Amino acid sequence: MNSSKHTELANHAWSVADLLRGDYKPSDYGKVILPFIVLRRLECVLESTRDRVRAEHDRLKDQNVDSARFLRRASGHSFYNVSGYTLKSIANDSAQAAKHLIAYVGAFSENAQEVMERYEFSQQVRRLDSAGLLYRVVGRFADLDLHPYQRDKKTGEVILDKKTGKPIPNVSNHQMGYVFEELIRRFAEQSNGPAGDHFTPREVIELMVNLLIAPDDDALSIPGTSRTVMDPACGTGGMLSAAEEHITKHNPSATVTVFGQELNPESWAICRSDMMIKGQDPENIKFGNSFSDDGHRGEHFDYLLANPPFGVEWKKVKDEIETEYETLGESGRFGAGLPRINDGSLLFLQHMISKMKPVTADGKGGSRVAIVFNGSPLFTGAAESGESRIRQWILEEDLLEGIVALPDQLFYNTGISTYFWILTNRKAKGHRGKVVLLDARDQFAKMRKSLGDKRKLVTPDQIKQITRLYAEALDAAKDPEHPQHSKVKVFANEDFGYRRITVERPLKLRFEVTEETLTALTTSKPIQKASDADALATALKPLIGQVWTTKRAAWDALRKAMAEAGVLWPSGIPFQKAMRDIIGVRDPEGEVQLVKGSPEPDPELRDYENVPLDEDVEEYLRREVLLHVPDAWIDHEKTKIGYEIPFTRHFYVYKPQRPLAEIDAELKALEAEIQALLSEVTE
Repeated sequence: MNSSKHTELANHAWSVADLLRGDYKPSDYGKVILPFIVLRRLECVLESTRDRVRAEHDRLKDQNVDSARFLRRASGHSFYNVSGYTLKSIANDSAQAAKHLIAYVGAFSENAQEVMERYEFSQQVRRLDSAGLLYRVVGRFADLDLHPYQRDKKTGEVILDKKTGKPIPNVSNHQMGYVFEELIRRFAEQSNGPAGDHFTPREVIELMVNLLIAPDDDALSIPGTSRTVMDPACGTGGMLSAAEEHITKHNPSATVTVFGQELNPESWAICRSDMMIKGQDPENIKFGNSFSDDGHRGEHFDYLLANPPFGVEWKKVKDEIETEYETLGESGRFGAGLPRINDGSLLFLQHMISKMKPVTADGKGGSRVAIVFNGSPLFTGAAESGESRIRQWILEEDLLEGIVALPDQLFYNTGISTYFWILTNRKAKGHRGKVVLLDARDQFAKMRKSLGDKRKLVTPDQIKQITRLYAEALDAAKDPEHPQHSKVKVFANEDFGYRRITVERPLKLRFEVTEETLTALTTSKPIQKASDADALATALKPLIGQVWTTKRAAWDALRKAMAEAGVLWPSGIPFQKAMRDIIGVRDPEGEVQLVKGSPEPDPELRDYENVPLDEDVEEYLRREVLLHVPDAWIDHEKTKIGYEIPFTRHFYVYKPQRPLAEIDAELKALEAEIQALLSEVTE
């Protein structure tokens, strides 16, 4: 189907918007047009076996058998309809249109009915009927030719090619997918709401699929190749369709089976409709939350890809996830760790990793994974936090193949920077233990018209360039002698690990009594519990203004003053600590406080340093710390292991500031220009 035919069909369906205007908001047009185009396509697909299905239904209706299996066989598809109605006959009876249409939809197989239910189709039928629009909308779609093969307009018979004897294509499943996607795109443009939640830009999907699948192109060219593709946050199914298209374009004889799961009912219905329209098994598209209700439990796939929502909390499924984490541990999906509650991105990645095919002893099997993230999963979370543990596990298992930084403002609902993470459990031998970083942030073109937050796009030539650079980066990872592009860097897995060391310095105090310290004594709970705080403060009042350089000297003076006032010195540790904290004053020249003969660390001077895993922490301390603070030491018991991927730091290029003279000259030139303009206005 050429692009003009594709546009013609989409325009025909879109023309229904003219009927809806006034009774529907533009953002709601899709609630009518999408289910009706699905309904019309299903009708056209089933038309050639319609009479056969009805005859089979009549034969089986009085028999105690599961008729669905026989009816699917009679229809030649995974769905069927046993009604005598058609959209054309329904449109011709305007008074009974609603009744007959509901009956018509109810005569579909259960899987097709479920799709229409998710569209809340019966609700739209009632709304259209009450507005007097139903029969007109039905009539408009009844005139839309979505038959898979060309038909004789008079007889309705399928037209055969005279040379091959095969039916002449009209609108194939693949081509129907383009029409459907075009309509979804138009609705995304029409609505100023969060359309991007279920619609990933086509060029982003194409690039992602390229990076995911292109390294396997040689293997995919083998005749009879069969592959499975899965998206656990499939939205309207754009990524699944693009993956199938990439593989079949490379090898038309390949069999591609797609699987998905989606939480949003409308997006799920669109995706499932798309799969039915394209001839995929709609049962493979599950509805529900992938975390709490895994629709593909225990299954594994060749390729997994997803664009999960950014920064969405997982509080609603917290109990189910934490239960799996605590009870199943590493044998479950989330054994590596749980991220903070306000961002479930890394949960999606762990879920996808759990569905990778294992690699056999002879090197066969394995999977590839691609996922879209914002910057947060790269570095959020301190050492030994949930996020850090997940990154550590991924890198130590040698699953991360590469990360590609994309331009900002690519998506409809966010302008933030995004990244592709590419993972595999079957790295090439020379690539093992290494990760590729590719900076593609400058690969974009400005759009003439913004779509929501989307102001940039990646052109076809740039997609080819990024794909080529990534392929070269993989080659560079395998061969250190391979030339390396300035936008590509190759790191060892361990390069992203670090030790979070705690650098301590001794607590140094001098001791003094002031009006403020006496007031603090009277309000201190430990002092009040051990002694008469007011009497104590009165006893120490004569010492106001005195300063001691050692704790022993201070304590001797305090005991003496208390004894003279008849106040006992309590022996408890809480009292001693409270007195020291109140009377003691931090002083760089003060006395070092000891605990069991060792310097007591000062919490206010405590510092933390991240030291690369391959560096000796004591050597780091000598080089970076002791030159400035000679009394510092490392508390090794507090050392933690962390992992982060500071992508932007690795590609940072210093740009010197402009000379002041240049800036001054530019300002003077601007001043002169403004003065000239003002003179023109005055004249």
